[in-house]
Amino acid sequence: MLQWFGRALVCAALVAAAAGAACAAVDFEQQIRPILEQNCVSCHGAAKTRGSLRLDSNDAALKGGKSGPAVVPGKPGESRLLRRIEMSPEEEGAMPPDGPQLPKAQRDLIRAWIAEGAVWPAGVTLIDRAGGANAAGAGRKLTPAELVAREHAVVDQLHARIAAQAKETAVAKPAPYDVTIPHTVITYRMTPIPAGDFMMGTPQSEPGRKPNEGPQHKVHVDAFWMQTHEVTWDEYRLFMFAQQAGEPANPDEVVDAISRPTHPYVEMSFGMGINGYPAISMTQHAANKYAEWLSAKTGEFYRLPTEAEWEYACRAGSDTAYSFGNDPSKLGDYAWYADNSNNKYQKVATKKPNAWGLYDMLGNVQEWTLDQLAPYSSGEESNPWVRSTKSYPQVTKGGSWSDSAADVRCGARVGSDPTWKQQDPQLPKSIWYHTDAQWLGFRLVRPAKIPSADEMFHYWNSGVEKD
Repeated sequence: MLQWFGRALVCAALVAAAAGAACAAVDFEQQIRPILEQNCVSCHGAAKTRGSLRLDSNDAALKGGKSGPAVVPGKPGESRLLRRIEMSPEEEGAMPPDGPQLPKAQRDLIRAWIAEGAVWPAGVTLIDRAGGANAAGAGRKLTPAELVAREHAVVDQLHARIAAQAKETAVAKPAPYDVTIPHTVITYRMTPIPAGDFMMGTPQSEPGRKPNEGPQHKVHVDAFWMQTHEVTWDEYRLFMFAQQAGEPANPDEVVDAISRPTHPYVEMSFGMGINGYPAISMTQHAANKYAEWLSAKTGEFYRLPTEAEWEYACRAGSDTAYSFGNDPSKLGDYAWYADNSNNKYQKVATKKPNAWGLYDMLGNVQEWTLDQLAPYSSGEESNPWVRSTKSYPQVTKGGSWSDSAADVRCGARVGSDPTWKQQDPQLPKSIWYHTDAQWLGFRLVRPAKIPSADEMFHYWNSGVEKD
C-alpha cells in the first residue's frame, strides 16, 4: 500500500503548494479499494451489516443505511462516509469505531474520490481484508456463514473480471495457446477439445475392467480447453508459497483473498524431482483452490475437469481401452507406469501425446476430477457432473507410475480414500495434503462458455476434505 500512500502525499503537497493545481484522478482499484477493504467492509459488508449500512458495492454505498446515502458523488460535504471518518475517534459515530482515525492522507483520498464523482468500476464487490479482526471483531474467528459470504464476494469479483477479459480477447477459432502466469516466467499450454459425443465407461469384455466402470452410456460434452499436461511443481509451488509467486507490492487482483495451503510438514516431492515434474499429493480441495487462484492470476476461468470431460479428452475419439488401441504392449510409448517408471514419477510430456495433443493422460500421475464417485447412469447424458455431498470418495482417473497396464486405461476410475492422508501428522488431518498419495496429481480445464458466478462458487468449493 506504500505506492498509493506515497502518491496521496505527493498530491496533497501539490494542492497545498499551489491552489488549483491539478492532480491525477484518484484510482479506485489502487487507492480507494484498499482503504475500504481494510477498514470498513468487516463491519459493513455481506457478513456483518452494522447500522444497516453496507460499503462492499457501489449500489450499497449509494443507498446507505439508516442515516441515508454513505456516498453522494460529487458532493463530499453531503457524504456521510467522509463525515464519519473525519470525526474525532472520541465522538459517537466515528469510523472506524473505537479508533484509531484513518491517516489524513487516506481521508484526503476519500474526499478527492467523492469530489471526482465517486467512480466505482462496474461489477466490483469488495471483500473483508481485515478478516473480521478490526475494532468490531478483534480476535474473533469468522463463522462458517461469514466465510461463505466472503468467498461469494471473492467469486463475484472474479466472475466480473473474467467475463470482461473474455469479451476483449475472444477469438473466432479455438487453437492451442500458451499462458505465462503473471509476475513469473512459468508457462503452460492449453489445448482445445471439440464438443462431441462418446460412449462413457467400458464394455464388459475389456481386460482389467471393474464393476464401477459400467454401464456404458452415451454422453455429450461441450467444448473446452485442457492443460496439455499435468500441473507441475513449477506452477503449483507458486500457489503453495506466496513469496514465490512474484506478487507486486500492491496487486490489482484478488489473489491474496484466496485460501492457500498451509506449509507442508514434509518435502512434498519426496525426492522424486521438482522442475518439470508433476505436482502430487494435494487433496481435491487444494486442486480446486489452485484453479481459483490461477483464475484470479490470469483472468481466465479454470476448474477441474468433470469425469466425463476427462474421459472424453483421454479417449480423443477412440473407443478402445487405451487412446491408441487395445494392445498394452504399446503402452510404454504413451505412458509412465509400473513397467517403465523406475518406481517414481517422470517429467511431464516426455511420452507420445494422444490424438488430440494431450500428454500423460494415462500414467505418470493419477488425476483428480470434479465428481463424487457414484454409479453411472444407464441413459444418455449431457455434460454430467456428480456434485459432492461428502468428503469421500471423489473420482480420480488415468492410473499412475505405480500402476499396472490393466489400471492405466481410459475408462478406469478410482475413488479417493481417507488412508491417502494416514501419515499426515496434522490433527485434524490437513484439508490440503494427501501425504500418502504420492501418485496423485491433476490438470485443469477452461470451458468455452463462462459459467455464472454461482456455478464458479460451486466448482471451486466442491469436495472439501473434512476428515
